[in-house]
Amino acid sequence: MAPARPPAARLAALIVAMFALGVALPAGTASATPPTGLRAAAPDSDEEGGTPALRAQLEAASKGYLDAKRALDASVQRQQQLTAQLKTIEVELDQRNGKVGEIAGVAYRTGRLSAMSALLNSDSPEGFMDRAAALDAVAANEDRVLRDLLTSKDQANRTQVALNGEINEQRKQVAVMAKRKEQAERALTVATAPKPQVAADTDSNRGTSAANAKAAPRNSDGSWPSETCSVNDPTPANGCITPRTLHALNQAKAAGFTRYVSCHRPSGSGEHPKGRACDFAAQKSGFGGNATGGDKTYGNNLAAYFIRNADRLAVLYVIWYRQIWLPSSGWKSYSGASGTPSTDHTNHVHLSVY
Repeated sequence: MAPARPPAARLAALIVAMFALGVALPAGTASATPPTGLRAAAPDSDEEGGTPALRAQLEAASKGYLDAKRALDASVQRQQQLTAQLKTIEVELDQRNGKVGEIAGVAYRTGRLSAMSALLNSDSPEGFMDRAAALDAVAANEDRVLRDLLTSKDQANRTQVALNGEINEQRKQVAVMAKRKEQAERALTVATAPKPQVAADTDSNRGTSAANAKAAPRNSDGSWPSETCSVNDPTPANGCITPRTLHALNQAKAAGFTRYVSCHRPSGSGEHPKGRACDFAAQKSGFGGNATGGDKTYGNNLAAYFIRNADRLAVLYVIWYRQIWLPSSGWKSYSGASGTPSTDHTNHVHLSVY
């Protein structure tokens, strides 16, 4: 039997093993007392539960859904603008139709002024020139009125074509959203469990789910800018995160959710290695066992906060207490294969952003 190692050596070996597994320590917690819950994953899963294939499907489905929703919203806005434009053109068209009708009525009653009649009815060269000038003015006015009418008709036709195009675009995006919703739900093969009760709580020590986050920056067309893991992760996990992830983290803190958070993780699948995810501990001391009582209320409120601000923060999905919230489907069941507080997300709220 090998001789027993001294306690200090055993402690050092334990710490080295924990860092090798990517387990982060909560702020203010000594390295000798690491948080429990975030354990090594099985070979076919990761620290967040599920499998890499499932995580990839959920990421693709949620991104595709959000992209289609943005395109749908933009198309609806364009449709509203085109509808208002068409109404304005139709009013102009009615007015110009009336002017053409007036010209036709006058010509029918009095006969059109022609160069020959101007010559025959003039009694002097000056009179002929006056009548010829009047003839030119009348012809120019009639020509302008007719051109205006044709222009209005052309604008109305082109606007109607554009309007029909937006309606077709909306049908396409609705179909894409339905397909992405089906993709996400098909990927989640576990049975549906009761939805978590996300109760409102305005206790400043627990954060408030009613707060409105400041919106993350978007492109001019409303899409989300492409971002990489380019800013320092301010949580004890170190590493890097995206600017949008940092924005979501700071907004959650501003809303009162100030307990331990860990974002970047070099191992596993999903968004943590990409700097697009954070784990928010439900307990003040860090990741522990199943959250209960006030700790569970804290997690409920935090999950509700992210869902309330999903559009402002570009939320891909939220996982909390054996449930996952998707922008396409709402709450669905989500349980880790190993059944630990970490993979079941009963000790922390997971946030993934676009």
